[in-house]
This record gives sequence, structure tokens and C-alpha cells, in this order.
Amino acid sequence: MECGQCSARLAVTRGASSVQCAHCRRATRVERHGAVVHGAVGFVRSVFTNIGRARPHPGYPPVHGNKRALLVGINYTGTAAELPGPINDVKCMSFLLTLKYGFPGDCILVLTDEERDPYRRPTRANILVAMRWLVHGCSSGDSLVFHFSGHGDQEKDKDGDEQDGQDESICPLDWQLNGAILDDEINEAIVRPLVQGVRLHAIIDACRSGTVLDLPNLCQIKKERETPVD
Repeated sequence: MECGQCSARLAVTRGASSVQCAHCRRATRVERHGAVVHGAVGFVRSVFTNIGRARPHPGYPPVHGNKRALLVGINYTGTAAELPGPINDVKCMSFLLTLKYGFPGDCILVLTDEERDPYRRPTRANILVAMRWLVHGCSSGDSLVFHFSGHGDQEKDKDGDEQDGQDESICPLDWQLNGAILDDEINEAIVRPLVQGVRLHAIIDACRSGTVLDLPNLCQIKKERETPVD
């Protein structure tokens, strides 16, 4: 079934009355409407949405066209971790995409902590749903952009897929309450769903963000040392 909060796919144990999402960490009540059983495996149909389809929050732009962007800027206003520039970064990126690269304004989804719409606040749950909006229904020839400006962090790797033993992460507005978004989750949300021929540009302006998409290859560019001029 799917999470009623962020639409992530959930594995349901037979007989369970609720299940906790590993992404947004919210509990979803299991509603059974004629469970179909094949051997020892029970398949439960969720009443929240159709299986396999992401459900964006109300007010998100409809999915259409071949250019789409998700821009997230978090100033963490009023906290000890406050930053001065991320929201302005998002405004500049939106301007660049629309005027320079022809992205339709109604195909750009912006999440910042100055937004009053609760669905456009850059919380952990909202960012994960917005990521699924970004890649939902993508097809060959599409151009997608993910831009995040804010804090980044690291925490101990728990599944053994990091050479340095650390997972990279981005910090949503509510990260102190609900946790950061790990590189594993970002990869699952916006990398794995890509089909052949889709181009995704990700611009991450945050600390420790070099491998935050968990891509198989890493390119390191060393700047040539400048020769002093007399």
C-alpha cells in the first residue's frame, strides 16, 4: 500500500492495523477492501490512493509538459541555524529557469519557509512528496531540475553502502523534530524513478553535499593553480 502522507510504497505485514512510513515517519491506518491472497502473501489495497501513483498535495502544479523544477530554499528563520541567502537563491534560480531556459512558471514548484501555504512549507514530508511530483510520469526527453539551498549534514550509515561510513543528508525545516532526508531517500525519490532519456540536473547548495544523490560515479575537478603575474 502507499503512505497516506507522502505516497511512499509501504510493505504491510499480514494482520497489521497500521504501518509506519520510513520516509515521513507517519503512521497510516490499514484499510482492507477485499484483500487478495497469493500463497502466503497478502496484498492490501489502500483507500488513500491508487497503488503505484504518487499523489501530490493540493495546490501543487499539475504534471504536464517536458520541463519541470523543484526549488527548495530554507532560511531556518528564527532559529540558531538561520541562514541569510537560501530563499533568495531560489528566487534567482526560478528567474534563471523561466527567462534563460524556457521553463513554464506553472511547472516550477517552490518550497520555502516564507510560504504561508502549509503544503509549500519545506518540511520533511512536503519535500519528499514534492520530489515524487518532480519525477512523476517523466518520459524520454524531459528536463527536470532539483535545487536545494540550506543546511546539509552527515550521520552514521546503517546499511553499509557508504565507503566512509557516513550518509549525507539535507536538513528540512523540521529536521530537529522529524529528522534529515538521507542520500538513500533522495536517490530513491528522484534518481531511481528516472527512465531512459530523462535529464535531471540537481544543484545542492549545502554542506557535505558532494554525494548527496548517492550516484555511482563521482567527478572531482581540481582547479589549476594560478600563475602569479608580475
